[in-house]
Amino acid sequence: MGEERQTESGTRPGKQAAPTATLYLQGAARLVGSLLEGQEEAFASAAEAVKRCMAEDGIVYLFGTGHSHMLAEEGHYRAGGLACVAPILASAVMLHEGATASTRMERLPGLAELIFSRYPIGARDVVVVFSTSGVNAVPVEAAKNTRAAGATVIAVTSQAYSRLAAQGRERLADVASIVLDNRVSPGDASLALADDVRAGPLSTVAGAALLNALLVEASARLIAEGGQPPVYVSANMPGAGERNAALVSRFRARIPHL
Repeated sequence: MGEERQTESGTRPGKQAAPTATLYLQGAARLVGSLLEGQEEAFASAAEAVKRCMAEDGIVYLFGTGHSHMLAEEGHYRAGGLACVAPILASAVMLHEGATASTRMERLPGLAELIFSRYPIGARDVVVVFSTSGVNAVPVEAAKNTRAAGATVIAVTSQAYSRLAAQGRERLADVASIVLDNRVSPGDASLALADDVRAGPLSTVAGAALLNALLVEASARLIAEGGQPPVYVSANMPGAGERNAALVSRFRARIPHL
């Protein structure tokens, strides 16, 4: 075998302390572990809304712009996830076809109506809108429009960030039916690395944790009432093919991304 290289101090690569990475991970763990503290009532209301949506054969729609679009995909067609979840996806406000352009587009009034026109959202549905800054036109209008259509709208946002960023603008937190605070600090950078350098975003970690906590809580509540949540099984588990195919067949007509 080849000789292992060592650093000048004699420490093997991979064995060095990583104090900044550790601080980031510890901060992420603290954040995730405390997400429900102080907002138990709002979370319970959100879980009841999702449970009711499943019981009434509705759809749970997920939407975000920029990096928040990843949270819409987080809930879509995944092992252990709900088959009644539909992401709302539009290239104009995602990153892969032009990141700087998407930043301009998510601030464009009227665009939300065009994006949502292909999704038949109604009174039995739930719409979860993710926006950490909570002030851009597209997520705010998405929440207003779908709430006007009768859906229950759950905002996942940072109250502290949006209050700082609003500067007189309407906030997502002002127009949603239920607000869940992801507790991310303004700027979404958790660590000060130097006087003028902050890094370490946490909004995706917190958003994914809140989303999955919400879906499993709603599923457990539905089971407690004698219902059966439509949960996908990993394709690599026994019996997954038949079960998942039946769920896809059930929801394909209403979820355009299946």
